[in-house]
Amino acid sequence: MRNPRPLSTYRGRTLKNTTVLLTAATIGCASLAGSTNTAFAQDKTVKIGIVTFLSGGAAGPFGVPARNAAELVIEAINSGSVPAPYQTAGIGGATIEPIFVDENSKQKNADFQKLVEKNGVEMVVGYISSASCLAIAPEAEKLKKLTILFDCGTPQVFEETVTDPKYTFRTGGLATMDSVGAVRYLQKMGINVSSYAGMNQNYAWGQDSWRDFTGSMAQVYNSARVASEQFPKVAAGQYDSEVSALLTGKPDVIHSSFWGGDMEAFVIQGSARGVFQRSKMLLTAGETAMHRLAAQMPDGTIIGARGTHGELAPQSALNDWFRKAYFDRFGALPTYPSYKMAQALLGVKAAADKAGSSDQDELIGAMKGLEWEGPSGKISMALANGHQAVQDIAYGTYKYDKENAKATLVDVVRFKASCVNPPAGVKSGDWIAGGFKGADCN
Repeated sequence: MRNPRPLSTYRGRTLKNTTVLLTAATIGCASLAGSTNTAFAQDKTVKIGIVTFLSGGAAGPFGVPARNAAELVIEAINSGSVPAPYQTAGIGGATIEPIFVDENSKQKNADFQKLVEKNGVEMVVGYISSASCLAIAPEAEKLKKLTILFDCGTPQVFEETVTDPKYTFRTGGLATMDSVGAVRYLQKMGINVSSYAGMNQNYAWGQDSWRDFTGSMAQVYNSARVASEQFPKVAAGQYDSEVSALLTGKPDVIHSSFWGGDMEAFVIQGSARGVFQRSKMLLTAGETAMHRLAAQMPDGTIIGARGTHGELAPQSALNDWFRKAYFDRFGALPTYPSYKMAQALLGVKAAADKAGSSDQDELIGAMKGLEWEGPSGKISMALANGHQAVQDIAYGTYKYDKENAKATLVDVVRFKASCVNPPAGVKSGDWIAGGFKGADCN
């Protein structure tokens, strides 16, 4: 199927203006402007710690768009201006007071403790890096504080690190669905693969992504060989030797779960040396770079958004509202980190509305096993005993429209959650190795 919603007609302001806005948003990360919309909930205030990258290489493409979405959605929740079914003001009658914290810190656990013990937050919503989530999930359980992981993807969080969670939830999908969906997309598009290579960061996210991709390839393209596998360190910035290995190996497909500044640097450096003219590039987290790189992104690149987010989101009144409101305010289209932050906050709103309260124990009870609608479609807390979300995923192929200077996606295919996620009680790696037993792709 093709993308049900073409690229937004709201696009039109310059990258220069967008950069200025992102910089301003970073500088102003300590406060939240009041809304001029309808009346706010006034009975109670709920402090929520919002943790995302506000500095460093991940801030521009990931952290600040997520922070912008938090600002926008929180104001809309407080004022009761989110479209149905979220039109009541506040969460459980309480106004949200956000406290923004930079994830780009060497003392993440100490920052979390400060939010809980000094700032007195009722919950924490945050974390992009899988390394951050692996550090924070045990801390959340130890301090008994409701924590919503909105982005990080490593399956290790609930499969190995916190196997019986009470206070920790993740409202975004596993890295597993990214890899399984990517292989299913290659198969759906009839792409012949006799050899493939990997370019993934050397930590949990990159290692898990490559493990699940190679495992899935072994099930679907069992005669294909691995030409090379590269694991540069996070934020390496320069990839001369890795690009040389890819040029030498000449794989049919290059899989990369790179994100943020690392991904953009790799695309630019690889393009300059012609590597993507020889090999098809598959970027599981590539949607954030579509508009930032524009003509620098090679045509034919397979693009993912870690779900049905951003340019891969389904058409709906909620999605139309979010895209327009975000663009009108920030002068840029929301990318998948923005969608995932909105998804998390609307999940909190849905749980509070269900419980009729913003108290932690009642929110935890309502959040467990919750289903709700976001700008990206339906989300279900179906794994990890109701603490881990599953959702659909989509991939598309990049095409730059030179005449209109627009980034577009063609040949978009959507796979439902039951096709790309393991069933409850089964570890991701075991599910893949067992041939996707129980997957429903019809």
